[in-house]
Amino acid sequence: MSVESEVSPDGSKLTITIKGRFDFGSHQTFRDAYERFYKVPDQYIVDLKETTYMDSSALGMLLLLRDHAGGDESQVQVVNSNPDVRKILAISNFDKLFDIS
Repeated sequence: MSVESEVSPDGSKLTITIKGRFDFGSHQTFRDAYERFYKVPDQYIVDLKETTYMDSSALGMLLLLRDHAGGDESQVQVVNSNPDVRKILAISNFDKLFDIS
């Protein structure tokens, strides 16, 4: 499991890429990926292209990111999820809280 983050050159967009399992073991690394920036980006993208597994603690981490980003006013996208991960997001009604593509 690894978590990588990349900020756009103008600082307006933060992309967080999760590789492998997205579970409680990645909690602190995931939080560090977005909390360490002085300027809060306007948009967050969580790229799950290489995520093989997601559990309920990962769902909680996404909610913490959403709160950090501004709650209902936030722009958080979850992209490139595989069918299994997408099913977990759908069952949890996360499509109502996040832009999932």
